[in-house]
Amino acid sequence: MHEFLKGGGRQGAAIGSHDWSHSPLGPIAHWPEVLKISVAMMLASRFPMCLAWGPDLVTLHNDAYAPILGDKPPALGLPFSSVWAEAWPVIGPIAAGALSGEATFIEDFPLEIERCGAPERAYFTFCYSPVRDHDGHVLGMLDTVMETTARVEAEKRAELLNAELSHRIGNLLTIVGAIADRTVRSAASLPDARRALSTRLAAMGRAQSVLTKAGRREALVADVVKETLAAHIGLDRFTIAGPAVCLDEQQTLALALAVNELASNAVKYGALSMAQGRVTCRWCAANPETGRHFLFEWIEESGPQVQPPERRGFGSYLIENHVAAAFRGESRLDFAAAGLRYSLSAADPLLVVHARTLSDACSR
Repeated sequence: MHEFLKGGGRQGAAIGSHDWSHSPLGPIAHWPEVLKISVAMMLASRFPMCLAWGPDLVTLHNDAYAPILGDKPPALGLPFSSVWAEAWPVIGPIAAGALSGEATFIEDFPLEIERCGAPERAYFTFCYSPVRDHDGHVLGMLDTVMETTARVEAEKRAELLNAELSHRIGNLLTIVGAIADRTVRSAASLPDARRALSTRLAAMGRAQSVLTKAGRREALVADVVKETLAAHIGLDRFTIAGPAVCLDEQQTLALALAVNELASNAVKYGALSMAQGRVTCRWCAANPETGRHFLFEWIEESGPQVQPPERRGFGSYLIENHVAAAFRGESRLDFAAAGLRYSLSAADPLLVVHARTLSDACSR
């Protein structure tokens, strides 16, 4: 092996065994000293480097540069313009600048490249530096490069997440402000207002927890219902059934508030205030007979005889108006003597129904 190639790893061996006789560089024994020194320096580096030599920019590179090439055909001995043909209209002028003696440093430069069988967007921080002989003549170009695709994409995802978080916080604060205002204005006393507001904010917090666990802006109805009910009395006195239907963020918060109000009322005055009382919570979707795309029902049984309230509070407003608005549908409270019933229906196809089904008990 030639002395200047020693310690050059796989690419050093590849350069030494390559047939350069038909290359513009000529036989390796005749290479000028400046080329040998440049190659030796490149091979000794653990930083990705590529040397493009002569007017044709014949390619030589070190081992660290190989991952940047990906599954491209071997680049050794090819013109740099052929190796990166798909990106040459963009990087060609930069390379020409280096050959004219102008070094260029660019950070996080986006390029459309093909190295894994298909076009991809990648980002690179690189420097094209002219390589000169002892008389100052430019004989080639050194490409020192680092791929930054992973970091740039991570930063973009972080920006999207921050924007999403800002949007969610804005929505949440608007809802919290409205609920706090109406709760205080409609409460009979400050302690009542404090208790009501505390349970409503807790319900919203649990709904946000469901959304956070999903890692998305949607949540399953079953998860929202179970998370909200578990905070009140546990799930052993409930029959919960329905298909795997996803709600968007507004619908998730609205349904959590509705279930919280219904459960609070059931514990204080309704079916859950008596040992034998039970509640059925069920929902169904895409019923062609009724034209509804979603129906949610709360049915109380075996509790005390129900009497319609003399005064409708903010809780009733929440579950009859706010929730219906979030679903762009209709909701109804029925104070039947045998037990309170609540229904929420949405005619628009706002929800995503998954193939997995929790139960067919609400298929009617």
